[in-house]
Amino acid sequence: QQIITSVKAVLEETPPELASDVIDKGMVLSGGGALLRNMDKLLTQVTGVACYVAENPLYCVAKGTGLALEHIEFFRRSLVAVH
Repeated sequence: QQIITSVKAVLEETPPELASDVIDKGMVLSGGGALLRNMDKLLTQVTGVACYVAENPLYCVAKGTGLALEHIEFFRRSLVAVH
């Protein structure tokens, strides 16, 4: 339930110019949550947005983190402080 609530909150806060891309192209699940059986189908059902599981969902999180760290200056403006 927490994953669903979080996804809905992010979708609600997504700026309109990005939301249209998400609605058109869907969203991709990665990480451990992507391994939960039928999570993609459930998210599609409750949000109305197509949801897909990434190929190698655990590896792609590690790969993406590595790329972000290699290009930290580019991504710095996208970082959010968590307290």
